[in-house]
Amino acid sequence: MNKILAAVLVATAATLAHADTSPAKKALIAKVLQLQQPAIEAQARALAERPAAAIMQSVGAVIQQRVPLEKREPLIKDIQGDLRKFVDDTAPLLREHAVRLLPQTSGAVLDAKFSEAELKQLLGALEAPAFRKYQQANDEMFRPLADKLGQEVRPEMEPRLRALEQNIRKRLEVAVGAPAAPAKP
Repeated sequence: MNKILAAVLVATAATLAHADTSPAKKALIAKVLQLQQPAIEAQARALAERPAAAIMQSVGAVIQQRVPLEKREPLIKDIQGDLRKFVDDTAPLLREHAVRLLPQTSGAVLDAKFSEAELKQLLGALEAPAFRKYQQANDEMFRPLADKLGQEVRPEMEPRLRALEQNIRKRLEVAVGAPAAPAKP
């Protein structure tokens, strides 16, 4: 119970502190977040690639066991195309949500953990002491983003994953000539 109370107090303090943030500090935080955007976009793409890779791994085993040799290569190419399309379709969705959530998650941590002077040092020189502090806070900044991003996009991602799995299952059934076991991410 004490941990819950402490978490609520920390969240409340961070929210109140952000409300009182000076415009200059807000601008510094925005600049730091802007500099982090390419890394966030890469993380969003990686989030889209993870389930696709898991599906390909499980499907690969089924293909090796149940698909005749002469049908394997074209089937694998088709499935890889489906998986690439899935990643290409969902990565922008994840990126859009991540960039939108960045100020309220990572930005709030920057606001709570760094002073204006530290943010200036961070922007001025990547080897400054403030940068080391920033690196140590990375997990604390991006974990809430990943958590919120997962919660927020789950309703949009799950139907896409199900459709992808159904398409792959149909391809396997055609190649094998019988109903295939469901592909699990």
